[in-house]
Amino acid sequence: MPELPPTSARPLATKLKNWSDRSSARIEQGGYLAPILDTSSFAANQVPSITPTPLTSTTQILALQLGNCYGLIALIAIGVLYSTNEPKVVRNYLVACAIADLGHLWVTYLVLGYANFLDVQGWNSLAWGNIGFTFFLFVTRLAYLTGLFGGDKVVASAKKVL
Repeated sequence: MPELPPTSARPLATKLKNWSDRSSARIEQGGYLAPILDTSSFAANQVPSITPTPLTSTTQILALQLGNCYGLIALIAIGVLYSTNEPKVVRNYLVACAIADLGHLWVTYLVLGYANFLDVQGWNSLAWGNIGFTFFLFVTRLAYLTGLFGGDKVVASAKKVL
């Protein structure tokens, strides 16, 4: 199986490499694995204060499809961030992700309600993923888009290693 070139040789906006390598795609990968490894726990713990009940077929398929969506997001992140050295492509990807982050936070807020949404001490691991990590990703994406990490820099195109 061919090896990927070292991270420093992959096409990627230089400033983005500082945080995206370790956060965006990796967090989405965790979201992909959680429902696959333990569908019951994943579905039951979406709302921290509710006692788990047996899963219906509908709940199972929705949980697994959500995991599949997280896997797709991770693959898109890897595909976009490691295949382009065009800042415009990276920025458009990050704008789309930031908008989706806001939608994710809003839906979570609607279901949990104000008190549970802000009750950080009462959050379980899934609430941390749905709120904490999503908010972290949104803030870092916004920081990049507003230039907080500096301007876009383009690394020279690397020769593809096959």
